[in-house]
Amino acid sequence: MPGSEQGVRYDRYMCIPRTLIFLTRGEKVLLLKGAATKRIWANKYNGVGGHVEHGEDVLSAAKRELDEETGLSTDLNLVGTLMVDIEPNAGICIYIFTGESTAGEPRPSEEGALEWLPFDELDEYPLVADVAILLARIHAMSAGDPPFSARSFYDDDDKLIVTFGE
Repeated sequence: MPGSEQGVRYDRYMCIPRTLIFLTRGEKVLLLKGAATKRIWANKYNGVGGHVEHGEDVLSAAKRELDEETGLSTDLNLVGTLMVDIEPNAGICIYIFTGESTAGEPRPSEEGALEWLPFDELDEYPLVADVAILLARIHAMSAGDPPFSARSFYDDDDKLIVTFGE
């Protein structure tokens, strides 16, 4: 269906697509400690990923981001989506992928330091607010589980709320 027939209206909720990738190696996960100079998430750990560019599908965008930020490549699996409410009519839709990386080390990144961290020690690191919640959910998933659907937002007291669809 051409764009003229899609019913796009700017007064409706719109989403910016992004990718988030968590590579594992045994019982470790690759996280990026944001550079001290980053505008957001400075000195905090997050997965790798970024924007979906015009003309890309989300899997291609995730593979591109993985290559750009780590130099690693592997098969990626969609494990969930996260709708992040930002404004009444705007949000971010994050497509969350995982993959097993069995060999090689990530190359240095301008985004920050890449580190393999043990799942059972993640509470000892300063993680981006929703990363611990997402990783706990992902780590509890079994092969073949369907992707989860989640939403995050801040309440009136600026407390992060993450809910999972059923």
